[in-house]
Amino acid sequence: MVPVSVFLLLLLSFVVVVCAQSNGTRISTGSSLVAGSSSVQAWRSPSDDFAFGFRNVDNNNDDLFLLAIWFYKVPENNIVWFAKEKDNNPVFAPRGSKVELTATSGLVLRNGNGGEIWKSEPITASVAFGSMKDTGNFVLVDSINGSIWESFSYPTDTLLPTQKLEVDGVLSSRKSQGNFSLGKFQFRLLRDGNAVLNTINLRSGFPYDAYYISNTHDSASSQNSGRQVIFDEQGFLYVLKRNGEQSNITQPSVGNPVEAYYYKTTMNFDGVLSVSSYPKGIDGDANGSWKDLFRIPDNICLSNENPIERLGSGICGFNSICTLKSNGRPSCNCAQGYSLVDPNDELGNCKPYITQSCDEELEVAENFNQNLYEMVDLPNTNWPMYDYERFSTLNEQVCKSSCLEDCFCVLAVFGGSDCWKKRLPLSNGRQDASITAVSFLKLRKNVSLESFPDADRTVKKQRTLIIVMSALFGSSVFIIFILLGFKCLGLFVLKKEKLAETCTKNVFSECNLIQFTFMDIYKATNGFKEEIGRGSCGIVYKGTTEAGDIAVKKLDRMFEADRDKEFRTEVNVIGQTHHKNLVRLLGYCDEGSNRMLVYQFMSNGSLSSFLFNGDPKPSWKLRTRIAFEIARGLLRNVETELGDGEREEGMILTDWAYDCYEKGRVEALIEGDMEAMDDLHRVERFVRVAIWCIQEDPSKRPTMEKVMLMLAGNVDVSVPPCPYPFSSMV
Repeated sequence: MVPVSVFLLLLLSFVVVVCAQSNGTRISTGSSLVAGSSSVQAWRSPSDDFAFGFRNVDNNNDDLFLLAIWFYKVPENNIVWFAKEKDNNPVFAPRGSKVELTATSGLVLRNGNGGEIWKSEPITASVAFGSMKDTGNFVLVDSINGSIWESFSYPTDTLLPTQKLEVDGVLSSRKSQGNFSLGKFQFRLLRDGNAVLNTINLRSGFPYDAYYISNTHDSASSQNSGRQVIFDEQGFLYVLKRNGEQSNITQPSVGNPVEAYYYKTTMNFDGVLSVSSYPKGIDGDANGSWKDLFRIPDNICLSNENPIERLGSGICGFNSICTLKSNGRPSCNCAQGYSLVDPNDELGNCKPYITQSCDEELEVAENFNQNLYEMVDLPNTNWPMYDYERFSTLNEQVCKSSCLEDCFCVLAVFGGSDCWKKRLPLSNGRQDASITAVSFLKLRKNVSLESFPDADRTVKKQRTLIIVMSALFGSSVFIIFILLGFKCLGLFVLKKEKLAETCTKNVFSECNLIQFTFMDIYKATNGFKEEIGRGSCGIVYKGTTEAGDIAVKKLDRMFEADRDKEFRTEVNVIGQTHHKNLVRLLGYCDEGSNRMLVYQFMSNGSLSSFLFNGDPKPSWKLRTRIAFEIARGLLRNVETELGDGEREEGMILTDWAYDCYEKGRVEALIEGDMEAMDDLHRVERFVRVAIWCIQEDPSKRPTMEKVMLMLAGNVDVSVPPCPYPFSSMV
């Protein structure tokens, strides 16, 4: 006979197994799911409330998946857990990856080639089966029905009812609503018993000062300190102390019974910890949506008034201002005169269009120019920390003037009888009706799309020699060849001494150029609607602003590896080259992958139409003068500087031109122009000059001064060698 004790043990085991299976869908070892497969897509809980499997979360890439758990019946914002790396970043699996439940390692995720991407760790015993619970918890169970591993123990950004956060437990925010990469906000239970919200340094993971504290730490008795954060089955969030007492973080929900609503606590990407609900039974109906029941803190923009360490940028990025929206969530906006470093990161840092320089202000003072900067009023706005100077005054004008005259000061805050002066970067910016202080932001004058220098100031209303450098709009073969030669002469780079003096720290700011946002240009060009020309590196569009018409060159031929260097060089050089016959560069756009140059608009048309469609066609004499005036315009500040091996895409043209010259057929370059044919000696001289200018060996290229003399015929032009001796050897 079987002893009673053994019988009872077997009966108890049976009851436990039945209960476990009734509360969760049993997943046998050896079961698997494949990312992107048309077969079984997920392992669902018995009620179909939750599912475990692969989710494609990248709208731009159908071949990347997250291994995740989600509300199966909720169509939006439904992911509550995902596999992550040790640094808390998500594990992305390519299409064809497979997750398998194994007896020895639990859940193992491998790519299509069999390489291991992720696995559930630690596994301390053999896995008997897995279970997808109706609570949203995925559990690995051993042979005696004990839990070996469960998703609830490794939360991402969400807590579900019955889930707990232990000491040192962390909820980490996403980068944005649709970007599951690690964000900068955390909800943590510290070892001292406090539950806190804080930002972190994304590179190092170092936590900054808390902007919410539960005050559940008792230095006199650890028994009065917190040991768990619990989100109970009623949707109530609290800290459980070691002595059994509860300290509420939220209040119990009223009018939203758990039988009729789904609940979740989320560490949102904008720094707000929310408890929200979604009505059950909607199944994708348009009337269903997540509703915030509680938000912590109440006003995140006004939190963190008195930090201890004073590190980080605050809720928003550096040089950004936090305002509270009507839904209780923060909105981050760059201060006037600043733009996002990363246009895709709305909570990120902002950079100034133009960075002021003390050297610059000394130079301006010597020139008796008192109108370089202005102070812009920002009412109900404050940056409450990181002052470098403070003084008492009852006069806000004194506060303004003190910052205006101080080359270190970028902002002054006036409140009560005090003035605080601040320098870059500005942190913890906030704007709210409850703030009585007013901020004065120091800005370079004319830094906006509507107020750039008058576009018509240097444009003469006649058919003159106005051109865009580097054949912006195109021209005849001969003129392109001449211009290409000048461009290859060094991309019109300033003398090294001047370049080092003015543009080392910020190659744009000292050139008096305007930094436009992509949206500025998009609106000005009406979505790049009117194409007016094409160059070797991109397309030119016409735009309209309150100050007049502009021409926007949208670059598309810069190789990724050198695009920043090439773009900065071109902007820096063109911005500092001024001549009556050269179209003026007004500004630029350097945002994300967008590289654009903003010029004065040529109201009389492009050089291409001038040369080919003019009535009458410009004479050979005028065309030679064009080339000569180009050189003259480049001589008030340029010198050669081109790296070894750099070549332009237009070299196919120059190869042909050099072949024509070498074979004694330069007349082919002037396309049968009889006037030019009568001056073939000068044609040959110009071609020789151009070939010297495009020499692959920089040491062989002439200076602009010598180019001027050679074009004018004041010095002999020797026979040039092949411009590409190095490339021809490859």
